[in-house]
Amino acid sequence: MKQGMTQGKSLITFVMASLAVALAIYFGVYVFNTLNDPYRTTTAYAYTALDSAEADGLLIREEQVIPGEGGIADVVRGEGEKVGVGQTVALVYQTEQAQADQAELEALEKEISLLESAVTWNGTDSAASLDSAILKAVVALRTAAALGDYNGLESQVMEVKSGILRRGYTYGDDLTAADLTSRMTELRSQYGALSQRTAEATTRIRTEVSGVFSGYVDGFEKSLTPSMATSLTPSLLRSVAASPASVSGNEIGKLVTSDRWYFAANVSVETADRLSVGDTALLRFTGDFDQDVDMRVEAISGAENDEKTVIFSSDRFMARTTLLRRQTAEVIFHSWNGLRVPKEAVKMETYTYTPEDSSEEVTDKRQIVYALVAGRVEVKPCEVVTEGADFYVIRPASTGSKALRAGDEIIIQGTGLYDGQLLEG
Repeated sequence: MKQGMTQGKSLITFVMASLAVALAIYFGVYVFNTLNDPYRTTTAYAYTALDSAEADGLLIREEQVIPGEGGIADVVRGEGEKVGVGQTVALVYQTEQAQADQAELEALEKEISLLESAVTWNGTDSAASLDSAILKAVVALRTAAALGDYNGLESQVMEVKSGILRRGYTYGDDLTAADLTSRMTELRSQYGALSQRTAEATTRIRTEVSGVFSGYVDGFEKSLTPSMATSLTPSLLRSVAASPASVSGNEIGKLVTSDRWYFAANVSVETADRLSVGDTALLRFTGDFDQDVDMRVEAISGAENDEKTVIFSSDRFMARTTLLRRQTAEVIFHSWNGLRVPKEAVKMETYTYTPEDSSEEVTDKRQIVYALVAGRVEVKPCEVVTEGADFYVIRPASTGSKALRAGDEIIIQGTGLYDGQLLEG
């Protein structure tokens, strides 16, 4: 038994000795590398530091819901599109056949338009000119499709078709003016009959007021209005946010009828006290609406549990905000632009210089960084604009070829450095 215990102790001693040797080798290599790598560098890069506070809240607008009717609804207005009084925002079909008839009507209308264009064209262009025009139209169409820009897709397709039709009419063997006129008369007859049948089974939903159209209805349209915005408190805003009115799902959409939109947010008392009613505040929104917006401070509520409700407003970007309701924004009080470097990179240097109006040398102090340029050390004066936990935002304190710039390689660790010193890699 004693022999076994002795062997166990010997094994433990051997393991501990091995670990000690390994640690000694590790620290030896570390010290060697440190002595042979006397400096470390980093890159100065452009940076914007913000004095800001986060605000979570809701967008408020004057909104009028457009109710739907029984049938198949086809919205004909785009998100954020301006609509006038009495204009159609949707077509409601009683049957699927009526919907199909409407699609056929639209196709007939386009074809008739093409034929009218070809018949009234004077035909003076050469074949080469027409071919060039067709090629340009095809290239424009392909470019738009590649970029995902479909705003003018319909008109671009029509341009290609029109060019091909003119080319065939002018230089084709079989296509004549009489053929085009006959075809156009036939299509107009079809269009008239189909239009009458479709009208009997289709209802047009028109607007009673003008505004900006949105297909998004969420229930806040009645429970959250601009008229109640200035009376919101932190608790009331939370209550409204938690229980929007119910929606049936049959709504066509809504019209935003106000020319301003509002952002109501609960913020800390400390943040709210930095704002004043009537001031302009810069808000940086995130998510789908990635935008900086100058907004007017409309109202600030009383304090509740170290919170206040602040109401901001703007008359810009209305068409881009119709789909937004719950949003997070950053209230920016101040921003500083400069170059970001680690704190250890900035040094204080004592230097001497001779003023222009004197012949005597003056000793002063200045902040500098050491930059590594083509293997040599360059002293670059700087000024600290602001700071973070472990970095400074600085800007150059000199001009000329040796001024501090974004992308400079900055020495953050080194001993005995001086201007013009050659550092070997």
